[in-house]
Amino acid sequence: MSKQFRAVLLSALVMTSLTMTSLTAQNQEQKANQNKSDVNLNVDLVTIDAQVLRQKTERIAWRLTLNDFIVYEDGVRQKITNFSQDTLPLSVILLIDRRGYIDPFSEKIQSAVMETIRNFKPGDEVAVMSFSDKTVLFQPFQTDRKKTEEALNKLPYSNDMPANHCFNKALFDAAAYMRESGNPVGRRLIIMITGSARGINCKGPTAEQTTTEVLESGSTVCALMINNKVDQLGAAETAIQHGINDAAKIIGVGTVGVKSLVDETGGEYVSVKPDNSEFQFDTLVTRLRTRYAKGFVSSNAKHDGGYRKLKVEMSDTAEKREGKLIVKTRRGYIAAKDKKQ
Repeated sequence: MSKQFRAVLLSALVMTSLTMTSLTAQNQEQKANQNKSDVNLNVDLVTIDAQVLRQKTERIAWRLTLNDFIVYEDGVRQKITNFSQDTLPLSVILLIDRRGYIDPFSEKIQSAVMETIRNFKPGDEVAVMSFSDKTVLFQPFQTDRKKTEEALNKLPYSNDMPANHCFNKALFDAAAYMRESGNPVGRRLIIMITGSARGINCKGPTAEQTTTEVLESGSTVCALMINNKVDQLGAAETAIQHGINDAAKIIGVGTVGVKSLVDETGGEYVSVKPDNSEFQFDTLVTRLRTRYAKGFVSSNAKHDGGYRKLKVEMSDTAEKREGKLIVKTRRGYIAAKDKKQ
């Protein structure tokens, strides 16, 4: 082999190596850009749940399709890209009131809650929190039903001191924990179990900060309002509650009503009778599980941390086929915010 031929061969090998290196680098860059695009898509994807009931019977409307729904954000129609029903795992926080003369979490209520949780799907996770003047996490998210039962059995007895239900702290802390630890692809539910519809704004987050935290966590808030018989203790609890509300107005701290967050997030507000609690709680979870999940990438590309109004309507075709329908869903969400802003 001549020196000239070896030089040509060496040059060709070098050029081939450089070409392969360049192609590999380009391929890696394309994959990186694709991954980056996928990440951005996931960040910008807005997912909302909707419960659809027939107006005449209030029964769940089954077998609806993507084309049956119309979604608006700030009045602008959005293109639905993701759609499912009864496929998302649940992330449930049981937020249990432990303050006041009437114990909302009696043995009957506890038994009803556990009976429903035992029938949860394997991927459903449950956390247990209690609240009065402060919030306590008794059990982090996990899927072991026995551990949930043990946590519920270890809850402290209701404090029979005058009612001081710190709803602002409780809902803020529950939402913050949900945002940090809840399944990012699951259906997020905060179920408050209480005997009071309204709590004083205790020292801590404001009502506005609490609402923002709940919205940013992507949680649906539900309330199990325990409807005990009104006896002397019930009358005392009610009188004290009215007194606290009046005092809150006087000192300017205000109160927080769970119903407002239930409505804002499209949740359920259920008055529960202890004697019929198993059926009522099971029905609540069934209705929450069978919601329709819809996802869209907002046409508003700004990451300004602003509040976006949502509206979900049913198509004319759906209502001609199913009859008049009622849609319960969240009223809005907080957009992502760029770190630079």
